[in-house]
Amino acid sequence: MAFKIKIKMKKIILIAEIGWNHFGDIELAKKMINSAKDSGADYAKFQTWSVERLKQGVWDKDGRREIYEKAELSEDNHIELINHCKTSKIKFLSSVFSIPDAKLLVKLGVKDVKIPSFESRNHDLISFCNNNFNKIFMSTGTSKMSEINDSLKLFTESDLYLMHCVSMYPCNYGNANLPKMKELMKIHVNVGYSDHIQGSESAKIAIAEGAKVIEKHFTLDNNLPGRDNKFANLPSQFKDISDFLVNYNEMMVDHGIDYQDGEEDSRLNYKGRFDG
Repeated sequence: MAFKIKIKMKKIILIAEIGWNHFGDIELAKKMINSAKDSGADYAKFQTWSVERLKQGVWDKDGRREIYEKAELSEDNHIELINHCKTSKIKFLSSVFSIPDAKLLVKLGVKDVKIPSFESRNHDLISFCNNNFNKIFMSTGTSKMSEINDSLKLFTESDLYLMHCVSMYPCNYGNANLPKMKELMKIHVNVGYSDHIQGSESAKIAIAEGAKVIEKHFTLDNNLPGRDNKFANLPSQFKDISDFLVNYNEMMVDHGIDYQDGEEDSRLNYKGRFDG
């Protein structure tokens, strides 16, 4: 009889990045949470900021300040969405851009947090998150490998997932640079992929290359306003990734290096069926 082993696979985490795709419509945000859950997401992710603290920049001329104002989530909005995630049995997650943002989430009892690519060199924010959250996802877009190494040294308390990311919106296959994700795996055990390529195939490729987390922008309608809605995954596309993971995990179950029990008949009765 074949020697048989079964090893429980560590679940690959799926994050539906709703971000600002709700544009301040909390009822729409709730519908997105429900749909993300139905599509197989583990987290519904938002973004936490205060326009009151937004510095002057190019966003003052290209319309983004107006978007930030419209999509900003108040403390009450956060509470409402956190509670809705609990009711929908999906985890709440949000990106923070400053220590005051992170302090708000701590105040509200949020245990997991996302540090976006642009703040992956913000050592003060990283240190605060390290001391106040149980699990941290940090994207590494816009950073050099030496800078990532410097930031990595600051994580001493929390459970960290480094997220390979290319900060292009949208990105394309030719710029995905998955070899960098493989390099991140040499310096940290838990590495994922924050993906800005349209569709679901790029996420599947990253999973096959060892990503332990997949983050994809998520929407209910690509025709909703804003840049991110245009390239975000629809529920059916996100579900395609979730379904792929089921099959992937099945195929990765370790049955040992010898033949399986189900091959016994073929082994015993099919060898030498033909003379000669």
